[in-house]
Amino acid sequence: MTAKAFRPFDMSLDEAAALAVLRHAVAGADDGELYLERKRSEALVLDDGRVKTASYDASEGFGLRAVRGEVAGYAHSTEISESALKRAAETARLAVGDGGGTLADAPKGTNIKLYTDADPMADATFAGKIDLLREIDAYTRALDPRVVQVSATISAGLQEIEILRPEGLRFSDIRPMARINISVIVERNGRRESGGMGGGGRYGLARLMEPAHWQSVAREALRIALVNLDAVPAPAGVMDIVLGPGWPGILLHEAIGHGLEGDFNRKQTSAFSGLLGQRIAAPGVTVLDDGTLPDRRGSISVDDEGTPSARNVLIEDGILVGYMQDRQNARLMGVAPTGNGRRESHAHIPMPRMTNTYMLGGTTDPAAILADLKDGIWAVGFGGGQVDITNGKFVFSCTEAYRVQNGKIVAPVKGATLIGDGATALKNIRAIGNDMQLDPGIGNCGKAGQWVPVGVGQPTLMIGGLTVGGSAA
Repeated sequence: MTAKAFRPFDMSLDEAAALAVLRHAVAGADDGELYLERKRSEALVLDDGRVKTASYDASEGFGLRAVRGEVAGYAHSTEISESALKRAAETARLAVGDGGGTLADAPKGTNIKLYTDADPMADATFAGKIDLLREIDAYTRALDPRVVQVSATISAGLQEIEILRPEGLRFSDIRPMARINISVIVERNGRRESGGMGGGGRYGLARLMEPAHWQSVAREALRIALVNLDAVPAPAGVMDIVLGPGWPGILLHEAIGHGLEGDFNRKQTSAFSGLLGQRIAAPGVTVLDDGTLPDRRGSISVDDEGTPSARNVLIEDGILVGYMQDRQNARLMGVAPTGNGRRESHAHIPMPRMTNTYMLGGTTDPAAILADLKDGIWAVGFGGGQVDITNGKFVFSCTEAYRVQNGKIVAPVKGATLIGDGATALKNIRAIGNDMQLDPGIGNCGKAGQWVPVGVGQPTLMIGGLTVGGSAA
């Protein structure tokens, strides 16, 4: 049965009354909006042959914001009603006071659809999803006798939003999401290692449930686990690094991308503050944030303020040319919003956030880049990482990496961490491959306690002089 569409102004809230309350809340403000949302999601986990999790979550509510200068008043509620809205308006007005601000121009709408509005959870029954997880478990175990444990996850959700502006304009978006993940543990002679792979995007579960798809995910998870089974302790020291294409772009996202968000640069707390128009990267380095890629995990038709998503060039041929902006920071910096105002939910205030952030490819054969690595690490997969926005210093752990000497792979290594800073790493890029790839759709980004889905990507890169923290001197 198809769920009833989310139409808050047809159900529990009169639009004219809501608009009157909103206009009262933002009287004398620079900006503001009413953001309404309904979210539904489910997750099913089969771990070691048993159903470990079968969850379904649903929520709805609104957030009302009034902005004046650098200050924003924000109030939210899970009750969508005129009375709740009036209470929220009085709270939001505290940020505006008796100011005489001029309301900023409204976003321009868009009819572009980057993804389906169908509910991805409706692509299969609950029993069918459990059957698929059991099939994944059996298939993966049959691939290799060294497999001792399999964990498989299917998750999907649908987010529906409505944004009401003081001018009376309305913006809406329906955002699906689906994902599959498979983790494998293998054992040989008492040694156990793990590997994992997954992916997804803004489409239905049906695409992920195709055998050709999930079987390739299972084989890749097993391959990574078996590589780690043969891994030796990673070396430590300063050395050249070759990063693989696709998901290793998470290093670019963390070490560089956050530093190019508008709020950090307006407040002069980013390592890249005040450097517009200057060279911050090696020639040939072009970095974009692009929320307009169809079906991608980080894509959004409009951001959470109603601004259409865009293809924003941040670094062009090594020169810093732009930052990612929401409406408030763009206004304070005297530039245009870039469609990067994002929030986790109706209970969160929007801020500048990345969508799909990636580096364009170059002209060099990836095999030639690896052949030029005299003594270093070839990092293909990454796990967790940390970055300090103020100086760009980062630490990333590798989930799949290899020691390379004289252009030849010596052995896989475990325990490798990459340490450096984004500004230096950008300038020390020595080669850019012609194999740019986007990640398989697994990225989540945290900032100020808020999490949003994102995408990353890059070609094969050689970076000189990164510090490798390993388990062998």
